[in-house]
This record gives sequence, C-alpha cells and structure tokens, in this order.
Amino acid sequence: MEVRQMATAFLIHQGRMLMMKKEKSKIFNFAFWGGIGGHMEPNELNSPMEASFREIEEETGFKKDDIKNFRLKYILLEKNNGEIRQQYVYFGETKHLNFIPSDEGELYWVPKNELSALYTSKIINVTIEHYLNNKDIDDVFVGSMMTNNESKSKIQWSALKETVGF
Repeated sequence: MEVRQMATAFLIHQGRMLMMKKEKSKIFNFAFWGGIGGHMEPNELNSPMEASFREIEEETGFKKDDIKNFRLKYILLEKNNGEIRQQYVYFGETKHLNFIPSDEGELYWVPKNELSALYTSKIINVTIEHYLNNKDIDDVFVGSMMTNNESKSKIQWSALKETVGF
C-alpha cells in the first residue's frame, strides 16, 4: 500500500479564510474547495512546515514573512483508493489580503461563517469545523477518518500531548 504525504495550509485575515476553488482534480471530477497545499517533495518528508510554506508561496505569492502565528494544528489520516493519506494541516494569519492568481485554482477570501456551505472533502470540512470550535487550544490533533457499517464517515480526534520522561 502506498503512503501519500501532503501539507495543507489555511490562512486567515480578519475573520476570513483564504480558500481555493478547483474545477477538478485527480480525485474529484467536479468543482470543490480546499486549502493551500499539495504533495510533499521527497526532500520535505521530514519538514512538512517547509513544504507548506513552499506551497503557499507557489499558489498565493505569500512569503513566510507575510504570515504570523503559523502552526501545525492537525495530522489527518485516511485510507482512500488503496493508499494511506497523511496530511499535515497548518493554520496561520496573514498580514494583508493581497495574493497572486494561481494556476492551481481560484483563490477567495471566504468569511468564516460561510465556510460550512462550501463543497469540500468530508475530512477538510470536519477539520475546519473542529478548528473553528477549538482554535484557542494549543494541542496538535490527530484525526483519522472512519466509516461505519452504514458507510457514514466520521473523524476520531486525539490530542497529541507532550510526554516527560518514561
């Protein structure tokens, strides 16, 4: 089984989140919304934050210095199409609204109260909802997608805690 590692960022400015609308992808053959990011390069596998900053600059033009309070908030695990997908999800605040157009899709600043109406993948939709309800908690959460016998998906959340000693 293959493992696909990705880095995704959600950038926030004054109550709005920068979202990308893509017309289709290798996975979906219809329009959907997501954060900024993509697959990690082989040399980035041990530094997902650097992969995320690379993707942000490539897709939006925002530089590292344009972003504050950038931190890992989620590690998402999902089995999909015969592979394990591991996604590192970061949140940060931008100092301004100015982005460059992207070849990857169309960028929009979406008010936080409108995010749940966007068509996103289930795992991203639930992650954004979890973040908005827990944004002041410093923990990194691990979310694993599970499907029950009725084919209904849900995410199991676990907080990663620092351990001291053995």
